Amino acid sequence: MSQKSHVKGDPFPPLAKGKLRLYNMRFCPFGQRARLVLAHKGIEHETINVDLKKKPEWFLERNPKGLVPTIEQDDKVVYESLVVSDYLDQVYSKNPLTPADPYRKARDSMFVDFYGNKMIPNYYKVLRTEGKDDEAKEDLASAFKAIDEELKARGKYLGGASVAMVDLMVWPWLERLGLLSSVAPDLIPSKATFPNLAAYIVAMLEVPAVKATIFDLDTHLKFVMSFKAGNPDYDLGLEP
Repeated sequence: MSQKSHVKGDPFPPLAKGKLRLYNMRFCPFGQRARLVLAHKGIEHETINVDLKKKPEWFLERNPKGLVPTIEQDDKVVYESLVVSDYLDQVYSKNPLTPADPYRKARDSMFVDFYGNKMIPNYYKVLRTEGKDDEAKEDLASAFKAIDEELKARGKYLGGASVAMVDLMVWPWLERLGLLSSVAPDLIPSKATFPNLAAYIVAMLEVPAVKATIFDLDTHLKFVMSFKAGNPDYDLGLEP
């Protein structure tokens, strides 16, 4: 099936009975959360990419918010990245990503919530203001410090000795930190500033699921530039 994005007016791609389908946008970090879970657990599925500016009518029928990731299987539709990821881990229970211990699970959920409220918005503020928002830069550095300290306590991964759901939920934005190099290079974690976080990024780059879903910095940069120009190239890098 083509990776090219479906747009408004395109016919609905027939869905085979029992087939798991992911509706995605190739460069969306929230969509990548679901892709990481699918890859890590080896879940068989098909992917339908959608143009988020010219959304197909049938996509909006399945998710009125018009957001990715969204999954569909027979008469079941699930959306929101954290909900989708948790659902996949429960339904495809082999090789679980979520801790069995309720307290560890709660801690991981609280950490992902902190990350979503502290790191992600400030990452985008720094990018959007081209490093001119000092408060956002301070808050982002504070978030990096908190992640660094958490890793010092937890081990090689946020999941401890092995990758867990919490790692896959935070990774997409760490993959994109190189985009800060032209606007706030001092913020990028290093051995000198945030050694545990810097080592963690190196370790995560070797995780098979990360390798299966990653885009290089140049590709991320080209997509961001197309987005800023008002014409996001959702099919960047695909054959004409």
